[in-house]
Amino acid sequence: MNEPGEPVGDHVPTGHGADHVAIVMDGNGRWANARNLPRTEGHKAGEDALMDVIAGAINAGVKVLSVYAFSTENWKRSPREVSFLMGYSRDVIRKRREELNSWGVKIVWSGRQARLWGSVLKELKEAERLTRTNSTITVNFCVNYGGRAEIADAAAELALDVQRGRVRPSQINEDLFGTYLYQPDLPDVDLFIRTGGDQRSSNFLLWESSYAEYMFLDLAWPDFDRRALWQCLERYATRERRFGSATDAVADR
Repeated sequence: MNEPGEPVGDHVPTGHGADHVAIVMDGNGRWANARNLPRTEGHKAGEDALMDVIAGAINAGVKVLSVYAFSTENWKRSPREVSFLMGYSRDVIRKRREELNSWGVKIVWSGRQARLWGSVLKELKEAERLTRTNSTITVNFCVNYGGRAEIADAAAELALDVQRGRVRPSQINEDLFGTYLYQPDLPDVDLFIRTGGDQRSSNFLLWESSYAEYMFLDLAWPDFDRRALWQCLERYATRERRFGSATDAVADR
């Protein structure tokens, strides 16, 4: 894998305007099945893809990269796959955090603590501690994460603050609600990418992606790399983001 400062071949996009990129890293299992390999081999192959994409995001000046590592719905998978994914998440974070730290990556975690393996939580917290002063890019690892769960958790905490007298119901608006999200200091998602061929958000960053530009790719996650990210950023730069407004093609008279 190439270091962040060593872009290869393709043009690195600049001025694309996508500060926060979110990625649903889908297609690992299908990638493995197509090669007559166990599904777990697809997840292993996805590790190198993730590191290359982080490097590519740094090259392109992306400020925040959120990646969907394990959803609150993934507990429905077979116990064997769940066990592998938990152990794999723990081991990848432990193995890669020093390298990411050397790149200037700030690691943060979004998700529910309930059900999450203690060893995984420990590694996430240690990665957050180690990289807390870095500023090259923030990588938001979403582990045991669900968009509805995040909104429900935020609503519950806000309700408690109302009950405690810290917040008046008349004060509640979108900006205030946003301060109760898992990572309230991160900007809204600009570009939402899903690999693997499916065209749905799968409960990922629902609040934060309200006005994101979506791109759905047939490419399986292990085949995604920095070049593919750069192509998405170049496509993003051509899109007109109106946030609910509209421009009449015919000038008013």
